[in-house]
Amino acid sequence: MTEPDNLPSRRANRGKRSARTGASAKKATAPASAAVDPLTGEPIAAAETSGAGGFFAKHSTALLASSLGVVFLLLGTGAVFAGAAFGDSSPEPEPTTSAVVVSGRAVPETIPAASRLRTCNVSALASDPRLREFHGVVMNASSGEVLFDRAATTPARTGSVLKVITASAALAALGPDYQITTKVVEGSRPGSIVLVGGGDPTLSRVSGETFYKGAPKLSTLAANAKAAYEAKYPDVPITEIVLDSTLWNIADRWDPAWDRKGIREGYHSEVVALQVDGDRNDPSRSTSPRSTDAIGRAGAAFADAMGLSGVSITRGSAVSQVSLAEVKSQPVSTLVGQMLLQSDNTLGEQLARLVSIKLGMGGSAESLSRAIPAALELYEIPTTGMLIRDGSGLSRENAVPPLYIAQLMVKVLNGSNSLSFVYNSLPVAGKSGTLASRFTGSSAIARGAVTAKTGWIETAYSLGGAVRAADGSTLTFAFYAIGDGINANAKEAIDALTAGVFTCGDNLANI
Repeated sequence: MTEPDNLPSRRANRGKRSARTGASAKKATAPASAAVDPLTGEPIAAAETSGAGGFFAKHSTALLASSLGVVFLLLGTGAVFAGAAFGDSSPEPEPTTSAVVVSGRAVPETIPAASRLRTCNVSALASDPRLREFHGVVMNASSGEVLFDRAATTPARTGSVLKVITASAALAALGPDYQITTKVVEGSRPGSIVLVGGGDPTLSRVSGETFYKGAPKLSTLAANAKAAYEAKYPDVPITEIVLDSTLWNIADRWDPAWDRKGIREGYHSEVVALQVDGDRNDPSRSTSPRSTDAIGRAGAAFADAMGLSGVSITRGSAVSQVSLAEVKSQPVSTLVGQMLLQSDNTLGEQLARLVSIKLGMGGSAESLSRAIPAALELYEIPTTGMLIRDGSGLSRENAVPPLYIAQLMVKVLNGSNSLSFVYNSLPVAGKSGTLASRFTGSSAIARGAVTAKTGWIETAYSLGGAVRAADGSTLTFAFYAIGDGINANAKEAIDALTAGVFTCGDNLANI
């Protein structure tokens, strides 16, 4: 047993008591069998050992100290001792521990790691009334931690930010090296040939450069087809050109949710498998009025390139598989870039239909709700709640959670499964594409640091991409501003919010 800390004072008291008991007590020598005071170590006289009163009288000071110690122990530990025996010479029991269960309180199996206290916030910028109904998210691209969340898991309309999804699906399903083929085959009888559309809107009717850089030329296709036909049928002139645009149903060329002014204003063509220059009046411009008969325009241009006047131009399906000539588009890796940088709606729709066909779903608009998520499975991000109505993002019925865009952008940053083609094609704030004229005024601080896809429809403005923040961190984000009658100044509010994220970096707080 450990020696008590107050033993010297007790020995002094013992000396005083011995002086009062007389000399005989001092000289007495206790036999080996005599009782010994457990506190003082002195022999106990027989008279003193009989009865509780004698014991208390003999050791009142020691008992008082011991009692106070017990009380202190009880108060400090809450433990209850019963049946204690003074002077018990048996060894003390080893201390034991036992689990304490507090009723009604759940105890976690593991203690969660401490999270960082972040102090920078963009709550005022996210509450800008110009954003109307706002959905948004910001993620740390390295850790995957969500730093900012405003209805991040709620599916909502995306505008053209959806083209990032279309591009990713096309790279997954078709592959970066896939090229779209337009061909000419023999007709059902001599004198007839068939121009078969393969879904390539970049095929051009002009010899010079067009909006789609490196596009295949209709003149090349016509010259090669004519030469091959005349070599096989030198004495039979071509009298009929059949236009085949049956890769998907011709009736499925316009979504009811789209505004027809897109054709008049020149930012969208009808979705048909046979067309030239995206059906633009001016093949060199991104925005140029489109026709209401893209197939007929392509057929007339082909006849001109063949040098055939007065030839019959009809519509139907190819019967023969005997090819006379073909041309191929740029690879999908290039088409994705042409679609994203200038937000080309026609390319978005054509690529989406080709994804559906590649996956055996027929190429209909209806099939896109299944085909696009199926293609996205390659990237292993849950597509829960996603609804795809088109490939361009023009439909207000498209619905994608902002969180999905942010998660996909992490894959894009890492270049997973050819997604580097997406990142390298996105507009850069204040530098290129649809962001070239954005991020002005106080938002100019983020110029060159934001790589993202813009979006706009009549009821929404959006932006989704990546930010190389001021503190060196890399963040991915998606912001949707939604509302009937939303004003174009929502773009300025989105830019200001994104610039705020750039300033906060990984210190961004979710408040």
